[in-house]
Amino acid sequence: MREELHRFFRAARGAGVRVSPAESIDAMRAVADVGFADRTTLRDTLLLTLAKSQEEKQALGDCFDLFFSRPQPAAPADDAAGRDQPAEDAAPAQPGSGGTPGQSGGEGGAAPELGELAQMLLSQDRTAVAQALAGAANAASLSDIRYFTQRGLFQSRMMEELGIGRLRDDLDQLKIDDPAQAERLTKALDGLRDSVREMVSQALLLYGREEAENLRHEILRNAPLMRLERRQVEQMKELIRAIARRLRERYSKPRKRQRRGHLDVRRTIRRNAAWGNIPFLTAWKRRHRDRPQIVALCDVSGSVAQVSDFFLLLIHSLHEVVDDVRSFAFSGHLIEVSDILARQEPEAAMREIMDKVGFGSSDYGSSLADFEKRWLRSVTPKTTVIVLGDARSNNLDPRTDILRTISERAKRVVWLNPEGRMGWGWGDSEMFRYAPFCNLVRQCSSAKQLERAVSDIVAAYQ
Repeated sequence: MREELHRFFRAARGAGVRVSPAESIDAMRAVADVGFADRTTLRDTLLLTLAKSQEEKQALGDCFDLFFSRPQPAAPADDAAGRDQPAEDAAPAQPGSGGTPGQSGGEGGAAPELGELAQMLLSQDRTAVAQALAGAANAASLSDIRYFTQRGLFQSRMMEELGIGRLRDDLDQLKIDDPAQAERLTKALDGLRDSVREMVSQALLLYGREEAENLRHEILRNAPLMRLERRQVEQMKELIRAIARRLRERYSKPRKRQRRGHLDVRRTIRRNAAWGNIPFLTAWKRRHRDRPQIVALCDVSGSVAQVSDFFLLLIHSLHEVVDDVRSFAFSGHLIEVSDILARQEPEAAMREIMDKVGFGSSDYGSSLADFEKRWLRSVTPKTTVIVLGDARSNNLDPRTDILRTISERAKRVVWLNPEGRMGWGWGDSEMFRYAPFCNLVRQCSSAKQLERAVSDIVAAYQ
């Protein structure tokens, strides 16, 4: 059962339940105490030791029900009446009525002994067939299935492990010696194939979800944000939330490990002069790191309306990772949204921001002028300024002079553009006029590029 529990933990991770090695050890210890006899007690034990939220509890319960529901071999249709007379069906006693599973009922001559699988199917021993299916699944490594294209492969493997080769030979022989028994065996074989297909489909649901989800996420991570289909928008929001959660987990905790840096030879010699310069005490050169200060300017105009939500989600995560963050949103004019992002959940904050300033006609010059007039003093030599936008100003004055002033005051200016580089400088794009005053200009047309850019910015302060 240890291997069975390991497979269950793998299936639980595929269902979205985060199971760490320590948690799996605790679960196995708890299961060792309660045992496997009572299915309800086992289910409650795993839910208590592994689930950490109501959503995980629901997902884990569904996974448990699916994992421990073994497909049962179906009885042949013509044997329905035989369930009332199991003794007669299991072993007919009359010499000319079909014989036992291992004998023919022809002229009285003995037929060759049937194989184990043929005898099992003809005797209708469903318990034995279920055990054989479980053994074949283990032998075929069914838990390694990942993609729906592998269903045929694992079905063939399981049938081979069950002994389909010998069964075909037995069936060919029975067609000659006893056609009635051959017909019964053919129907039983059809039921066995159905059971194998059901087991493989169940295994794909259990073990293929994680790989399929990873593949779907990888495709979505590289999809252009500006050209998402409507059905993909909610999926992308969920993906951005996962990215924000990873950023929080990676950078929000204080760094306890101190980097000692390089050995300071002069200070070490001076500190050990009393011991003949034997270095009992060492001194190290430690690199001073500035406290992070970030100013984020986010374009929420109509031209980038589809990606504005994703930008705001990432900015919201910055407020949970970095202490000193001031956020601004603009289209035709610019407002500060730091308090909105700090006091509300992401969805509510985005709705309020978009209601106040979103979906307008973008005017970078006017927005930069608003920032210069009211908040330029917030930019210091320790500040990183992040601009998220497509730099399309509707042929209005881009006011590059203000961005130049910001660049001179700031530690660095980073521009993240959701458009592809081929579109920069075409039409009303002012990207090439803004670029000389930026320390870094990055294309962020996909979630993967956006995560990498924001992660690099935050990591620079760690």
